[in-house]
Amino acid sequence: MLATMSDASQPSQLDQLKTMTTVVADTGDIEAVRDYQPQDATTNPSLILKAVKMDAYGHLLEKAVRDTEKLGLPEQERVGRIADELLILFGREILAVIPGRVSTETDARLSFDASAIVAKGEHLIDLYEAGGIGRERILIKIASTWEGIQAARELEQKGIRCNLTLLFSLVQAVACAEAEVQLISPFVGRIYDWHKQSTGRDYQGADDPGVQSVKTIYAYYKKFGHQTEVMGASFRNIGQIIELAGCDLLTISPELLKDLAANREPLERKLSPDQASGASIEELDINEPAFRYRLNEDAMATEKTAEGIRRFAEDAAALEKLIASKL
Repeated sequence: MLATMSDASQPSQLDQLKTMTTVVADTGDIEAVRDYQPQDATTNPSLILKAVKMDAYGHLLEKAVRDTEKLGLPEQERVGRIADELLILFGREILAVIPGRVSTETDARLSFDASAIVAKGEHLIDLYEAGGIGRERILIKIASTWEGIQAARELEQKGIRCNLTLLFSLVQAVACAEAEVQLISPFVGRIYDWHKQSTGRDYQGADDPGVQSVKTIYAYYKKFGHQTEVMGASFRNIGQIIELAGCDLLTISPELLKDLAANREPLERKLSPDQASGASIEELDINEPAFRYRLNEDAMATEKTAEGIRRFAEDAAALEKLIASKL
């Protein structure tokens, strides 16, 4: 009985994590964001597609359809405009229940067209600002291709903050830091998936290749004084999250937020700037040829970046198909 009372008096692992890391909700479900009270939130085409099919959020699609009627656009152009409006509506709803920032993704089909990415990022910011949301609360999500990173460099110079996503390697992270982007999202779970499939081994704890990748990136940034924030993403289990406690930010699905909230075991800080600053790691000199060659040499990062772009592009197309059915 005494043990139970003691356990009940301990803060949850979620509350402990919030004392050392900025917790971010990875979802389009606004009620889940409200439940776990994160600082920030992230969305992507897959999450928005999933959310808009829920009864609770069908009205947002209906509003986006109504709001574009008066624009007199051709149908295909209108579908694209509705998709953008829908992203903004979800972002605004999320911002109403969090104190921080929301990440809104650019179309993955633009991932190799820097000028198109810049135009899309500026357009999304214009839509937010037209609705009374300041750009300081928005992160524009862009795939970590060479073109995406250069687009982010240009957007950052215009005061538009960026979140570089689909990031699987140190070379991508270094290029992002040198472009002075606000934040990167290394994908822990997808790195783990690739290595598990490749080796047949179920990695645990500190041995997890996804965990190791984020630790290396974090150490590199802290050692060489880069201000870009590191936000671990795409988690498969709370063990991966526990190993990255202390990272700048972690974006976590509602399912894993629930697991952390239910667990009252002590949580140890695993990452800190002081510890990372002494890491044994060499500084890289990255230009476009070096970036492309190093990325090409990393089969996992090459395959997972390409796969991620394809998946997000497919979900963006599926969302447009759903929108077209409502017209």
